[in-house]
Amino acid sequence: MQREFYEPEQAAELLHCSEAWLRTGAANCEFPHLTWGKGKIVFTDEHLEEIASLREVRAHPVGSNIRRTLGTRAKGQTT
Repeated sequence: MQREFYEPEQAAELLHCSEAWLRTGAANCEFPHLTWGKGKIVFTDEHLEEIASLREVRAHPVGSNIRRTLGTRAKGQTT
């Protein structure tokens, strides 16, 4: 078997995100992952590719009424 496994710290470095964000996403079943033993979180190359695609933002047609609000303060705002 030729699979690469990454611990959260390694995966976060590859994805350019925080380890805490990655762990939280996995714990909340938002991100694919594996668990070994007593809940040790591990990621594969396939998992990292899927996480990246889950967070991809696509362009919308010109003239559409869709507006993105960025930042943590934006959570309570509606568009």
